[in-house]
Amino acid sequence: MKSLHEKVKISWRISSYFTAILFSVFIAAPITLATKNFVLGLIPFFVIIPLTEIMIRFSYNNYKYELAKDSLKIEKGVITKTYKSIPYGRIQNVDIHRGILARMLGYSSVSIHTAGYSGPAQYAQAEGYIPAVSVKEAEKIRDSIVKKAKK
Repeated sequence: MKSLHEKVKISWRISSYFTAILFSVFIAAPITLATKNFVLGLIPFFVIIPLTEIMIRFSYNNYKYELAKDSLKIEKGVITKTYKSIPYGRIQNVDIHRGILARMLGYSSVSIHTAGYSGPAQYAQAEGYIPAVSVKEAEKIRDSIVKKAKK
């Protein structure tokens, strides 16, 4: 099974750290105001940031995909593992997304759409989602899936 693009960790860090910092501020402000001790208010920040880094590393290490003979296999998850197998015959569309940060870091996201799937909106109704592969690999995945889906 293949891993994601190495630089996805940078964009995950940016979004996760931003969220962690906001969360820390909302926890730290009341503690600082209540105790009048600024150092005590920094404790949530110094706990959340390392935990966030650990989760990013585990998430990256546990997201794998494979173009098998008869289906696309996706394995992901840290606390709860998810194993998906999407038969090529069900695939109707493969989209490649490159946001501004992804373009700067040199990777693409691949969404695999099947007929009748209605999953979480965060994946734009895609049954399969590979969040970060190189630009060349994304096009290779798309071409390979489309070719196998037509058979």
